[in-house]
Amino acid sequence: MSTTTATTATTTTRATGTAHGTEPPAGEIDDGRRRIDALDEQIIALVRERMTVSAGIQRARIASGGRRVHLAREMEILARYRDELGRPGTTMAMTLLELSRGRA
Repeated sequence: MSTTTATTATTTTRATGTAHGTEPPAGEIDDGRRRIDALDEQIIALVRERMTVSAGIQRARIASGGRRVHLAREMEILARYRDELGRPGTTMAMTLLELSRGRA
């Protein structure tokens, strides 16, 4: 590919948003973004709920003389997320566990 052809392809991609020179309808993009925003709100609410449930479990475990964190359980959670989502799932699970552990 010549430099001129590469530059033209790059310019076309930047101007239209695609390598094929066609841009998706604005309504489709806006609708998709609104749906993602709604999903993000639900995800955040579920994470907050998970944090609350986890805090209750931790309190109960400590009250019965146990440890605040149950490492075997955390390994199960990491495996579930990895199995379902691959390597990025492990990262997501680590973040959820960190958020759910609360402060010592």
